[in-house]
Amino acid sequence: MAALSTPSPQQPPSATTQGGTISDLQPDILQTHIFTLLDGPTLAATACASSELYALSTEDKLWRDICTSSWPSINDPDVSSIISTFSSGNRSFFSDSFPLLHHHHHSSSFLTASTEYFVSAVDIYYKNVPIFSKVARNETLTDWFKCSPLRVDLLEPKESVQTSIQYQTGEKDSSVKQLEENITLSWILIDPKRRRAMNLSSGGPVSAQRHWLTGEVVVKFATIMAGDGGEKEFVECGVVVCCGEKEGGAMEVREVSLVMEDMEGRSLNGKESLVILQEALERGERRKKITGTEGKGRYEDFVEMKRERKERKQRLEKVLDMVCIVTGIAIFVSSWTFILFR
Repeated sequence: MAALSTPSPQQPPSATTQGGTISDLQPDILQTHIFTLLDGPTLAATACASSELYALSTEDKLWRDICTSSWPSINDPDVSSIISTFSSGNRSFFSDSFPLLHHHHHSSSFLTASTEYFVSAVDIYYKNVPIFSKVARNETLTDWFKCSPLRVDLLEPKESVQTSIQYQTGEKDSSVKQLEENITLSWILIDPKRRRAMNLSSGGPVSAQRHWLTGEVVVKFATIMAGDGGEKEFVECGVVVCCGEKEGGAMEVREVSLVMEDMEGRSLNGKESLVILQEALERGERRKKITGTEGKGRYEDFVEMKRERKERKQRLEKVLDMVCIVTGIAIFVSSWTFILFR
């Protein structure tokens, strides 16, 4: 009987046996027909494969197309002009703006340079389709900005932006659930002087509820950042989007605003906010992926810390009240005892 022979494992065909490696392709074919199909993270990963691919993937037009498709608001000429001054143009801007901000360490020695103004490039999406885009510029050197609570409003009080989205009807608060599950936001803050940018959004909403008086759906996004008061101090950079129903059932955006609050619920003024924002621009750690879950988790932790602090403060106030009452009673009794036995 003939011995059974063990077949040798079949080797997968290499790139070279199929006509060469990907590096053998013409550069214009790679840039025009392959790289243009990639998103930002994939293109960045491709650039790490070889020096040839890196050189081809740094073409600014590739990154500009990716940036403008991700954030339509940066098509604004002023924003485009600012981005062109970044160290690597649109590639640097994407690197700053794509990840969510994760800034949790504050340095008391951090020094700020005067920034004349900052720019907000804001985009709101419904099921990943842009429904609202706007750019705002805020001066930072005025006394009014430094002393007043920071608030950036993208719409005037009676201004609104109509969308093609129809409110869902049926069960109670179905429109609240509709927006909470489908709406996302990007709020990119740009510092022209430092040539840096960061995304202040939590990606997905951290809460959504119907306003008790107006009936509008209030969707909140929030990023928790290190505050200016110790390692256990944090501030909330919150963005509120209010949506209402227009006649005919269409949804319209009626408010988009940003504020910053500390753990006591106090609104930070412009000077305080600028210190925190500038340090986050320089030292903020950034996540590798945009996910709303992590942002919502940090917000819920922040709310819990605020609740615990409020309870501790209330307990301390009760103790102090009791001490004052006991002290007052003791003084009263001592006074009457002194009078009676004089």
